[in-house]
Amino acid sequence: MKKILLSITFICATCFAFTKANAQVSVGISVGFAPPALPVYVQPACPVDGYLWVPGYWAYDDADGYYWVPGYWAAPPRFGLLWTPAYWGFSGGYYGFHAGYWGPHVGFYGGINYGYGYGGVGFGGGGWYGNHFRYNTAVVNVNTTVVRNTYVDRTVINNVTVNNHTSFNGPGGVNAQPRPEEMAAMREQHVQPTTQQVNHQQHASQDRSQFAKYNGGHPTATAMDKVGGKPINEHGEVAANSKLGNANGNRKMMMNPQNGNANGRQNGQNQQMHQQRQMHQQPQHQPQHQPQHPNKPQKVD
Repeated sequence: MKKILLSITFICATCFAFTKANAQVSVGISVGFAPPALPVYVQPACPVDGYLWVPGYWAYDDADGYYWVPGYWAAPPRFGLLWTPAYWGFSGGYYGFHAGYWGPHVGFYGGINYGYGYGGVGFGGGGWYGNHFRYNTAVVNVNTTVVRNTYVDRTVINNVTVNNHTSFNGPGGVNAQPRPEEMAAMREQHVQPTTQQVNHQQHASQDRSQFAKYNGGHPTATAMDKVGGKPINEHGEVAANSKLGNANGNRKMMMNPQNGNANGRQNGQNQQMHQQRQMHQQPQHQPQHQPQHPNKPQKVD
């Protein structure tokens, strides 16, 4: 029987992994065995100007183990915020989950190479210029019919071949420690994942085809163009057998810059976010503010 230890060792860790029985935030979850390797997948095109990429990751369910949360494009809560991805870290004999968060700078995410601008340190997929986000098309895929604010910078491309697609930090995984700039970012005030993001993970936990015990580490849906959008398989095609989002329509659509969905709407229920605490810090979190329009985040004060 698989064993889960809720350990105070990770009391400062943040986790928004949900069980199927309820949708409550679990704090300090640690697991006795490592998450599977990261699947290789095609990034769908950014559908709306101002959306940022959130890489996929393995979350954990106490009944069926690890399940894959597809990567997706998301509206940031406000102008100027960047996403620090979630990651697993090995410590004290167990694997602890560190939830992602929004902040003015990208913090430590375990040195994990998620690709598409997240090569293990920082983010090379673009940056904010005032209230507009500029996309580096050398590493991210955008729908150029709706996203015009782009540039090309190939110096951020990590040419190191990744053979094992390691999904965790620590012995046996990626041996990386936070850099000074990442430590500084971790001490900044953060904004928790939006309601849509939390719902996205919860929905992934309700699809059996996303669980490693059933798919052998190859989830049916590896990515989505947005929350509630089209589920995409590892080949860049619509995942016909996925229960996530809108799997109907053109199931042979290949995700290239001409096939993005530009309506900019996201599904999700209006529910209150639970407060979460970040690893290695106890910042005073800012309240969550949903953009009044998905592609027009609120201006930073």
